[in-house]
Amino acid sequence: MAVLDQITSQQAIELENKYGAHNYHPLPVVLNRGEGVYVWDVEGKKYYDFLSAYSAVNQGHCHPKIVDAMTNQAKTLSLTSRAFYNDVLGKYEKFVTEYFGFDKVLPMNTGAEAVETALKLCRRWAYEVKGIAENEAQIIVCENNFHGRTTTIISFSNDPVACKNFGPFTNGFLKI
Repeated sequence: MAVLDQITSQQAIELENKYGAHNYHPLPVVLNRGEGVYVWDVEGKKYYDFLSAYSAVNQGHCHPKIVDAMTNQAKTLSLTSRAFYNDVLGKYEKFVTEYFGFDKVLPMNTGAEAVETALKLCRRWAYEVKGIAENEAQIIVCENNFHGRTTTIISFSNDPVACKNFGPFTNGFLKI
């Protein structure tokens, strides 16, 4: 393969199947670019992007204002650890809490991280506010859910593919 841009759908699928972990079962479409609500495969076929990375990029693809903001920020400061303060996080937190009427906000990197944090908040509330005995809290979850692939999250999954050979699991969930 001389030029990566010239890869075919079949070649890309074969590479992922050979070298990638099989934790998803993607559609046999190999995307290589997007604009607005559209994406294109490596053969040039145009599609509507109805999945939007499961809503993580629901702003569409390659919007000029977003690309400019990302480029300008990357030229200024790419990333800061939470071990430091930075000059924009507090402004963002103020905006979000005032906009939604919350006291505080904790930005997350992933949906799984957000679910894990929500579980911790529920348990802390149960123990500190409701007086539930330590290690006795039960969180009600629905069957056929998907919230991520962490060990705690798959502890309340009933998907055998997500759970097989990953136990022991986290207790404290009541499945309905």
